[in-house]
Amino acid sequence: MKLKLHWQILIALGLAVIVGLIVGADGALLGLNIDAALDFIGQLFLNALKMLIVPLIVSSIIVGVAGIGDSDNLGRLGGKTIGYYAMTSTLAIIAGLMMVNLIQPGVVEGSAQEVFGLHEDTAALEADLADKGADDIIAIFLRMIPTNVVQSASEGQMLGLIFFSLLYGFFLTRIANRYAEAQYNFWNGMFEIMMRITDLVMRFAPIGVFALVAETVAETGLAAFVPLAAFFFTVVAALGIHFFITLPLLLRFLGGVKPIRHYRAVSPALLTAFSTASSSATLPVTMECVEKNAGVSNKTTSFVLPLGATVNMDGTALYECVAVIFIAQAYGIELSIATQFTVVLLALLTSIGVAGIPAASLVAISIILSAVGLPLEGIGLILAVDRILDMMRTAVNVTSDSAGAVIIAKSEGETGILEDGPPQPEWAQAQ
Repeated sequence: MKLKLHWQILIALGLAVIVGLIVGADGALLGLNIDAALDFIGQLFLNALKMLIVPLIVSSIIVGVAGIGDSDNLGRLGGKTIGYYAMTSTLAIIAGLMMVNLIQPGVVEGSAQEVFGLHEDTAALEADLADKGADDIIAIFLRMIPTNVVQSASEGQMLGLIFFSLLYGFFLTRIANRYAEAQYNFWNGMFEIMMRITDLVMRFAPIGVFALVAETVAETGLAAFVPLAAFFFTVVAALGIHFFITLPLLLRFLGGVKPIRHYRAVSPALLTAFSTASSSATLPVTMECVEKNAGVSNKTTSFVLPLGATVNMDGTALYECVAVIFIAQAYGIELSIATQFTVVLLALLTSIGVAGIPAASLVAISIILSAVGLPLEGIGLILAVDRILDMMRTAVNVTSDSAGAVIIAKSEGETGILEDGPPQPEWAQAQ
């Protein structure tokens, strides 16, 4: 009897940790270059997932928006989606802010130069702290309207691509029926094809997950967590609050569903998100799980999930907030309430424009550091544990996206969600 996909991935994760520790940083085992082989297999899997992103996002959004119909329905669904994403990101940032101020992982005895090897003068930083603004955030909103859609697609600028797809789908319902029907059939056909390709790629998910995680463990080992243990567990605790408390409460009281059923339904997507550290690469799996396992309609999933993969980054926003305040603590700078509020606002805004790919949040953190007057060298403090935390916060991002699809679908009156009846996709069924 063949194991279900999520059990295959769990076994692959366990084996990956063992193999990664055995291989070690030199990447060799019995004279063989294991690290190169793991990197090759992992990159093949990532490339296969990324290959699906642009055609899947464009076709799903266009079909989803066109299927919604009139502008009243689109406005209602869009308003609910944006409102949910803004709420959950804010709640995640508050959890991070609370934990970093409670634990204070960057507060140590000695100067920043002695303990962390930083070079900037603390007194000069404190003098310049109040003079910085948030002008760099404007660039994020400029990317919403691309000058070249094809270039945006090739460069992975998904925010502009989503905006274009929303407009395309909306005006598809405003043209003559003879044109609209042909366009809708084309994009709907593309969407169906992309979902079938997704099924094919997911058959190789356990192998890809094994390679990616084993390579990470081999490079960092367990010793990577020692110097930054306090920061690491601060982020983990904050992510845990959002993952195990905030989102289940929203599912229970806003969605009226049992959280455990939801987590079970989307477990393949969560494990894929954890292993790839890419919410965009995980999007095909997330859509498959939410639609087939949780029972949410294609109309809702094709609108809510692609949008969430770009603009809803709960774990990323939380991480940015904790990282910036941790760096300030490392320099011995106590940020005022007003400055911390600025950090919260910037984390919320920059998380919207962060690409759903590994380590993209480091770019957003550099924007926030510059905006509040902290040197970029502070990013070096978190690089050692960034990859593992990236995997964790991506899983939180995907959980929030999928929970949003369920909550919004329930608010739209959909039935049969997370009940015993929804069919499972072929690759998740026991043979």
